Amino acid sequence: MSSEVLFAPMAFAKYDENETLPAKFDRLLQQSGLKEKVNGKKIAIKMHVGDGSGYSTIPPIFIRKLVSFIKENGGQCFITDHALINRKPENRGYTESVLGCPVLEACGYFDKYFYEKQVDFKSFRHVDVAGLIHDADMMIDFSHVKGHGSCGYGGACKNIAMGCVTTRTRHEIHSLEGGLVWDADKCIHCEACIPSCNHYANRFDKDGNYRVNYHHCTLCQHCLKVCPTGAITLDAHDYADFQMGMAICTKTVLDTFEPGNVYYINVLTQITALCDCWGMTTPALVPDIGIMASDDIVAIEQASLDAIKIENLIKEGIPEGMELSGEGHLFRQLHGKDPFMQLDALQSVGLGTREYETVIIK
Repeated sequence: MSSEVLFAPMAFAKYDENETLPAKFDRLLQQSGLKEKVNGKKIAIKMHVGDGSGYSTIPPIFIRKLVSFIKENGGQCFITDHALINRKPENRGYTESVLGCPVLEACGYFDKYFYEKQVDFKSFRHVDVAGLIHDADMMIDFSHVKGHGSCGYGGACKNIAMGCVTTRTRHEIHSLEGGLVWDADKCIHCEACIPSCNHYANRFDKDGNYRVNYHHCTLCQHCLKVCPTGAITLDAHDYADFQMGMAICTKTVLDTFEPGNVYYINVLTQITALCDCWGMTTPALVPDIGIMASDDIVAIEQASLDAIKIENLIKEGIPEGMELSGEGHLFRQLHGKDPFMQLDALQSVGLGTREYETVIIK
């Protein structure tokens, strides 16, 4: 069985406001089935509000349209994210006066309003579901699609797994990151591995232990190859563990809602190499694509990744002198991590299907 994915494309046939993406987004919402679902409900609109001087997050006009649609159809809503206080969303136009609804801290001002759920996967033990997410009747997962240094791809899943929980849960998921194994007994501390890394992802700490920042690491294995004693080896299972942790967290959050009370909207504009949390915006990797929507998180993630093609790469979107690996999806070539493993993990925990049918919004 395949799932339906609505797609409002950026492409247009003539110079007419009705042909623009905001107008198509209005029509997408009308065809989404949300009109009946939002009536009488309190709805959390989960977004990533960005940080620093970044400007590639979802433009306020689309958020305002979604808020207006919900209110016009009998729903109440609020915008929410993790660590809003530090991110200063007002710098990107995310205020109640602009968007038409409150912008609220998901776990409260002190990151202490949450509902603890127990899980048991490797070192991952606690999914602290944000209090305001848990208390809502419904959630709309409104995501800006981009690349991501840790998971290869950031979309609907990343928006939930890293944004609907406490800092403790985020740390536990990140503890599953890995791929490189260091054997202290074999290491002679020649430090040949350090300059071999083109992404400044490795170092020795003050105690002489080898450390890797997996957000920066592309698993290119340069450090492994130059090590004269074989002190660094590869364990690819660690990356799969991180993706499974993301999927388990996502499912745990989604299970707090009654069936049919979560909807996903992915915005595929200004698709950059790095997460919006970096607090900066680099040039787009590919031309703007449009907006997708579905009630199946796996299907919408698959459709979003399928739409981002290496053939459409804008060379200014990657650093000067950087060479892509030539293997797999554009995000894999950028970050050395297969973004489809995230979808496999989501599918394995029963959150949907990678099979989809596209419905074009005209």
